[in-house]
Amino acid sequence: MISGLFRHFKKTPLQRAGLALAMVATLAACSSDDKPEYVERPVEELYSSANNALKAEEYKDAARLFDEVERQHPYSVWASKAQLMAAYAHYSDNKYDDAIAALDRFIELHPGNRDTPYAYYLKGLCYYEQISDVTRDQKMTREALTALRDVVRRFPETEYSRDAQLKIDLATDHLAGKQMTIGRYYLQRQEYLAAINRFRTVIGEYQTTTHVPEALHRLVEAYLALGVIDEAQATAAVLGHNFPGDRWYQDSYALLNGQDLEPEEVDGSWISRTWNSIL
Repeated sequence: MISGLFRHFKKTPLQRAGLALAMVATLAACSSDDKPEYVERPVEELYSSANNALKAEEYKDAARLFDEVERQHPYSVWASKAQLMAAYAHYSDNKYDDAIAALDRFIELHPGNRDTPYAYYLKGLCYYEQISDVTRDQKMTREALTALRDVVRRFPETEYSRDAQLKIDLATDHLAGKQMTIGRYYLQRQEYLAAINRFRTVIGEYQTTTHVPEALHRLVEAYLALGVIDEAQATAAVLGHNFPGDRWYQDSYALLNGQDLEPEEVDGSWISRTWNSIL
């Protein structure tokens, strides 16, 4: 159609103006033909379609349809639920950034909604499921802890709080594991002061984690290597008193015994002060 408008190149100014208008009209018509026609659908029908897409694991379509529920029917009782379900669709599709943005919006718009505790919990899961192994940066672990602690603080009596607390414990253990990995690295390189700082962090900040017995033993190793005998003996004494059957205490005892030493409490030692303050 457009090519026919150019059959005769030489035209009068009036003819050329008319020709230009015809081209604009034709292009507009073509453009409108390509653009999908907006059709408003009943809210129940839209929500059902979105839910079916979600069940079929067509998460992208599900998120789009849930968004459409809110767009077409913003004042319906389905709108707020659709917002949350769109976030869940993004989460299921591992689109964590999109899910977090949708959840933040839901929480801001509906702070008193009965589903708000779940929104906080789902946000925590978005961060928690992005936690990387201890050899990598732990930003997501810290973000997960912040979000999950928010759930426990705001909604202590809910089922979400109980599961959030379990994940908090695991994430905290993960952070302690990161400190242990770095501490072992320094210990192998005989950078004893740097190693001691990492193991002290585990004992001071992550004392409820599974890494504490090893951290105490590694401190004994580092102190002995530096010739700080009093701290080595005091640390081994704390390890033996609190974890008497642990293999790490056996290793520490053997290290001391190899130098004709034994675990011994030392008043004023760092480990004594720190452990007493924890207790």
